[in-house]
Amino acid sequence: MRIEEIRRLSDQDLSKELDEAHRELMNLRFGVATRQLSNFHEPKVVKKRIARIKTVQRERELGIVV
Repeated sequence: MRIEEIRRLSDQDLSKELDEAHRELMNLRFGVATRQLSNFHEPKVVKKRIARIKTVQRERELGIVV
């Protein structure tokens, strides 16, 4: 998900997306630990998505308009 797409989401949708991303990251970590995950790059992608969502939430808290 690109930053422009994240910025278009409402506050509730951002929270829901953040929860889903955290769950996905947890499942990916279990997959890596049990060697069931074939793409070891995927957790890094999910971490970046979490960081983007948190950045947009913080921008909105501070009233920064981008």
